[in-house]
Amino acid sequence: MGHREDLLEGAKRCLLEKGFVRTTARDIVKESGTNLASIGYHYGSKDALLVEAFVALVDKAGDSFDEAPAGETAAKGGSLERFEEVWSNILRGFPASRPIWMLTFEVITQGERLAGVRELLVKAQREGRSGLAALFTGIEESAIPDDVVETEGRFYTTLLNGLMVQWLFDPESATTAEQLTEGMRRVLGRASGDSSGAGSGAGAGGGLQP
Repeated sequence: MGHREDLLEGAKRCLLEKGFVRTTARDIVKESGTNLASIGYHYGSKDALLVEAFVALVDKAGDSFDEAPAGETAAKGGSLERFEEVWSNILRGFPASRPIWMLTFEVITQGERLAGVRELLVKAQREGRSGLAALFTGIEESAIPDDVVETEGRFYTTLLNGLMVQWLFDPESATTAEQLTEGMRRVLGRASGDSSGAGSGAGAGGGLQP
């Protein structure tokens, strides 16, 4: 690997061990076996390098979001089955990905001390919204319309952030994929005029649209 790749891998290890606040440029240099000048040359700043390393860690954790259960094919995009399947995959991977989600929580709780990192991550959030929208809708990410990213993508991101906080606080009481799906089914039922909230066509496994 060249210095750029070495720095990225070193930054990943530093983030997982120390987090954003405690990681210094010298920590990254020591971990990667490079030099301080390489950070500026390849990434512009330590903050930019840490953000790229964090995004790479999240991308790796996200690889499991689209894994169908063994012996099964993925449910149809846009269906409640797909909704539950993706959330089940996400929650199943939370224990192994806990250090990565803790980094997200650090940005939330230490925002004032991480101004540079926070601003860069905000700019990178659109990519995350696009990826989640693709998972749930079944649309190729490269073909997702902007309005879908900015509406459905934001919706799924909001749910993910809420589940992350619940799970980090107390995994045992955190909302399950089944509970989240039943809640969605009832919301769709009420929106379609079913006062019981029990759902109708959507609950039968069609699209999320009532």
